[in-house]
Amino acid sequence: MKKIQMVDLQGQYEQIKDKINTSLQEIMETSAFINGPEVQKFQKELEEYLDVKHVIPCANGTDALQIAMMGLGLQPGDEVITADFTFAATVEVIALLQLTPVLVDVEPDTFNIDPEAIKRAITPKTKAIVPVHLFGQTANMDAIMEIAKEHNLYVIEDNAQAIGAEFHSREAKTYKTGTIGDVASTSFFPSKNLGCFGDGGAIFTNNDDLAHIIRGIVNHGMYERYHHDVVGVNSRLDSFQAAVLRAKLPNLDLYNEARKEAALKYDEAFAGQEHIVIPLRKGECDTHVYHQYTLKITNGRRDELVKHMNEKGIPCGIYYPIPLHSQKAYKDERYKEENFPVTNQLVKEVISLPMHTELTDDQIALISKTVIDFINS
Repeated sequence: MKKIQMVDLQGQYEQIKDKINTSLQEIMETSAFINGPEVQKFQKELEEYLDVKHVIPCANGTDALQIAMMGLGLQPGDEVITADFTFAATVEVIALLQLTPVLVDVEPDTFNIDPEAIKRAITPKTKAIVPVHLFGQTANMDAIMEIAKEHNLYVIEDNAQAIGAEFHSREAKTYKTGTIGDVASTSFFPSKNLGCFGDGGAIFTNNDDLAHIIRGIVNHGMYERYHHDVVGVNSRLDSFQAAVLRAKLPNLDLYNEARKEAALKYDEAFAGQEHIVIPLRKGECDTHVYHQYTLKITNGRRDELVKHMNEKGIPCGIYYPIPLHSQKAYKDERYKEENFPVTNQLVKEVISLPMHTELTDDQIALISKTVIDFINS
């Protein structure tokens, strides 16, 4: 059996290496390294895939989130509500811009931000909500958009883990995640469902005026060379990464389907296990693209299981072991432990298993059996 990996980037590359290698060679021959034709073509192709008016590529997903907030004109002291259970980048950029992060609890089944917790956190200073489509599962955008409309708030989707996922609204409309709120960000870090061979990111919006502002921000605030109209940053997707993403984008739905199929096989293996809770699936699973396949281990043996898996040479991950409200950088007297019961429980229970496009049935069977045998031992 092939060695099990958390993410098999090499195996994915083998399927498209001729196309990638040819594109990279052409870039080297033309020397169009920055803002070259590959970047422009990728932008247009991603706009078509997402059915969104504007895609603005940038250097990484964290920059994308920061630039989205800059584009909205948020000011120091403005409050931005986001989930306590997510990667630190989401709250990091809020703090960097001297905005006030407001962390709230998440839902126990989807792990996504709890709309009821959002409602309780709104104050006169609240200006925006940042839902994170965590692990590839769509957040409850119907409820979030209703709250935002009622309170005149911006919605900034953090779509770093869910590109290609679909949200089915109450009005029977289907949207790609990242196209529902005022603006969205995504990451093309290599391990993402659509990943490049380095760092990369993008911002999405259907707002023409906002897109114009953001295009200036990513390029030092320039629309015309040496004319700096807005305060900007240097955040551009390079041509090499765009070429890799162009090669992968036509396969994104196939990649996501492969992840869903692997997830279904995991689900079948874990069915009926008393102390193992599988990820929630809605409908036909198109609302979840399984950036991570994350279990809850409910008998208090999660940490022992991690050690056992490591001893067996089977990779796994804990995303995330410490709530953001408990992180040294983001501690605040406003946060009370009783306001985060779900997050505080999840950090003790979650474990993510290998999940990628190249997983084989034999690998899934071995991983599942290893988990089940230990939990029942």
